[in-house]
Amino acid sequence: MNTIITIGRELGSGGRTIGRNVAIKFGIPYYDREIIDKTAEESGLAIDFVKSQEQKISAFYKLCMGMSYGYGNQLLSLSSQIYQAQVKVIKQLAEQGPCVIVGRCADYILKDREDVLRVFVYSDIEHRINRAVNSYGMNELTARKEIQKSDKERARHYNLFTDSIWGSRENYDLMLDSGYLGLDKCADLICQVANCRR
Repeated sequence: MNTIITIGRELGSGGRTIGRNVAIKFGIPYYDREIIDKTAEESGLAIDFVKSQEQKISAFYKLCMGMSYGYGNQLLSLSSQIYQAQVKVIKQLAEQGPCVIVGRCADYILKDREDVLRVFVYSDIEHRINRAVNSYGMNELTARKEIQKSDKERARHYNLFTDSIWGSRENYDLMLDSGYLGLDKCADLICQVANCRR
């Protein structure tokens, strides 16, 4: 298998688990939270800071628009620094060969490469809440709030740094409803499609 697979996903859809299973099936590297460490190293910022700000960058941008020029520019510069470091890391990982990369605008960052399979995993809200309750130990109300918050943050982040819309079918080669198909079937389908692209 010589394809780089990017997986965008909604919180609670199981996209991370699906991506990990695909990587295991193919015996290729899997990158998710590891990108935070590499981004911190590339940017020179603390890992905990990069982790806490990763999807709040769009909030920084919004804040900057209402601030004085000098301070706003510093925040905007920091936001840009984190994102650009992440872009560099993701491109370097792709250069190393086939892998699975979860989230972080990877589908957009690598969109000009012909060896990329861009996947988006979604599911209805009730399935996602149920998964969050059973897999993450959240109560139902907390799960619903976290899912709604995450969707907004991921969409703002993606829409800010790309010229595309998060979750829009034009950005992906394959969109899978994990609630309908199940996680194992989603992983199998991704593998089948990736094998067809050889």
